[in-house]
Amino acid sequence: MLDHDKATRREWIGLAVLALPCILATMDLTVLNLAVPRLSAELKPSASQLLWIMDIYGFFIAGSLITMGTLGDRIGRRKLLMIGAAAFGTASMFAAFSKSAAILIAARALLGVAGATLAPSTLSLIRNMFHDAHERTVAIGIWVTCFSVGAAIGPLLGGILLEHFWWGSVFLLNVPVMILLLLLGPSLLPEFRDPNAGRLDLLSAGMSLTAVLFVIYGLKAIAEHGLRSLPVFSIVFGFAVGTLFVRRQKKLDDPLIDLRLFGTRAFTAALCLNMFGCFIAFGAFFFTGQYLQLVLGLSPLKAGLWSTPSSAAFIAGSMWTPQLVRRLRPAAIIAGGLVIAAFGFILLAMVDRSANLGLLVAALSIYSLGISPIFTLSTDLIVGSAPPEKAGAAASLSETSTEFGGALGMAILGSIGTALYRREISAALPLDLPAAAAEAARATLGGALSVARELPDAAGAALLNNAHRAFGHALRMTSMSCAFISLMMAVLTLGLLRSDQKK
Repeated sequence: MLDHDKATRREWIGLAVLALPCILATMDLTVLNLAVPRLSAELKPSASQLLWIMDIYGFFIAGSLITMGTLGDRIGRRKLLMIGAAAFGTASMFAAFSKSAAILIAARALLGVAGATLAPSTLSLIRNMFHDAHERTVAIGIWVTCFSVGAAIGPLLGGILLEHFWWGSVFLLNVPVMILLLLLGPSLLPEFRDPNAGRLDLLSAGMSLTAVLFVIYGLKAIAEHGLRSLPVFSIVFGFAVGTLFVRRQKKLDDPLIDLRLFGTRAFTAALCLNMFGCFIAFGAFFFTGQYLQLVLGLSPLKAGLWSTPSSAAFIAGSMWTPQLVRRLRPAAIIAGGLVIAAFGFILLAMVDRSANLGLLVAALSIYSLGISPIFTLSTDLIVGSAPPEKAGAAASLSETSTEFGGALGMAILGSIGTALYRREISAALPLDLPAAAAEAARATLGGALSVARELPDAAGAALLNNAHRAFGHALRMTSMSCAFISLMMAVLTLGLLRSDQKK
C-alpha cells in the first residue's frame, strides 16, 4: 500500500465531524420517548396522532434512504450532507416550538427526510476519504459506534433536559451540532459526485419511497397490533410497488439503483448479514425493554441505565473489530461473533427462570458484543464492493437493509412472542373476568398489569404472576429462536464469504 493512500490528519478530523450527525440521527429515534407525557399534556394529541408523532420520523428515514443515497452521487455527497444538516436543524426548531400535534407530526416527517441524507452521505464520504482498507474498516467501526452512542445517550440527555426545561428542549440538542457541521464541513470534508451520473428519475424516487413506507408501516403495525388485514395489505402493496420499481430500474439507462451491484456475492451477502443482524437484535430488544420495566419493575430511566452495559459492549466490539481484521478473515470474525451472540441469547432464555437482573444485563452485553462485528464488517464489505462513484447508492442500500431487518425482527419475532404470551395467559385468566378486561390482559403485558391493579389483592397478584410467567415464556422462546438464527447465520457466513481474503 502506497503512503499516499494513507489518511492524513485532515481525514481523521473530518471523520470526527461526520460522527456528529450520526449520533444525532439515532438520538432523535429515542429522545422523544421520555417527552411523551409532557407533550401529550400540552398538545393533547389523539391516540392516532401520538402514534404518528412517534413513528413518522423512522418511516420517512426508511422511505427516503434510497433516493437520498443516489441523489448524493449525483449532486455531491458533501453538498447533500450540508443541505440535510440545514434542513435537520430547521425542522428541529419547528418541532421544539410546535403548538399543535399536526405541526409536530409535519416537523417529525421533515426531520425524517433530512435524517435520511445523513447516513448515506457520511458513509459514502468515508469511502472517498479512506482508501487504505484497514483504515476504512477503522473509520466504519467508529461510524457504526456513533449510532450506538446516540441511542445510548439520547434518553439520558433527554431526561436531564426534561428535568429543567419544556418537552421541546429535547429537539434543540440538534441545532448547535448542525450549525457546527455546517461551519466545519466545507473546509474539512471533500466533495465527490459521480461525473457520469444522469438526471434523477423522479418516478423511481416516488416508487421507492412508496414501497419502503408501505412495507415498513405494515411490519411495524403487525408488531404492535398483531396480524390484521390492513397491515398485510400494506405489505403486499409495498412489495407490488417494489417489484415494479425493480423492473423499471432494469429498463433505465441511468437507474436510481444499479442492480449490477447485486451481482457481487460479497455485496449481496453483506446486505443479508446486515439485515439479519438487525433482525435478531431488534427482535430481542422488543421483549427485553418490556421485561426490564414491566417484569422487574424498573423506571424508564433506570431501565435505560441498566441497558448501558450492552451499549458499551457493542461499542467495544465495534472498536476491536478493525484490530481483529489484521489477524483473521472477516468471515471468521463475523461467524465467531455470531456464536458468541448465540451464547448470549441462550443466557437471555435462562432469565425467565430467575428474574435475575444481573443475568439479564450479562446476556444483553454478551449478545451485543457478539453481533457488533456484523455491522462494522458488513458495512465495510458493502461500500468496499461498490465502485467509488456508486458509494452513495451502496450506503443507502446498507441503511435500508438495517431498517428492514429491524422492522422484520419486531414484526416476526414480536408476533410470535405475542402469540405465545396470549396462549399462555389465556389459560390462566380468572373465569369471572369481564370480557373487556380479559382481552386487555391477553393483548399485552402492560394491559395485564393494568387489569391486575383493578382486581382484589389476591386475584390481582395471581393474574400478575401468571402474566409475568407467560411473558417470560415468550422471552425464552424468542431468545432461543435468536440463538438458533445466530448459529445458522454463522454457518452461512463461512459459506457465503469463504472466498474473502484476509486483509
